[in-house]
Amino acid sequence: MSDGNGTMGLNEHLSERPVYETELVPHRSLGRKGFRILFAITGILSLVHVIFFLTVGAWPIMLFFGLDFVLLYGAFWLNYRAARAREQIRLSRLDLTIRKIAPNGLVREARYNPFWTKLKIARHPEIGITSMRVAGQGRETPLGDFLYPEAREQLASDLTRALATVKQRI
Repeated sequence: MSDGNGTMGLNEHLSERPVYETELVPHRSLGRKGFRILFAITGILSLVHVIFFLTVGAWPIMLFFGLDFVLLYGAFWLNYRAARAREQIRLSRLDLTIRKIAPNGLVREARYNPFWTKLKIARHPEIGITSMRVAGQGRETPLGDFLYPEAREQLASDLTRALATVKQRI
């Protein structure tokens, strides 16, 4: 609603400010530099073995070393591609928005009224949180499937606290 001259009133502007905002990204322990070093060493070792087996006349084995290298590179390529996934969570007094960005760039967005929203958490006694879902208005959206257990615990704690804060400010 505007105040007559086309601008939002102060109360409306304050209610749209985020109470909680975060971006979830998958954890990868091997960075770009480590990746280059790993593949340089693997490539050199494979090349040495290929040359050795080629000189002793066992040329079919050469194909297996090449295939191993290509498969290893393909596995890392798929892993790094999957790491481009993102989840953005933004909670204000009026809206809870969850944006899921797939590795291919496809964006899916779910919006909830925070007053009717509940965070559903599934726990395993030994592992901790195994899954989280935001539920409300007859639908559910999973959260943080790619996170490690400690990060799921932190997200659950932070989001639960933020939802409670929003619900208290009626």
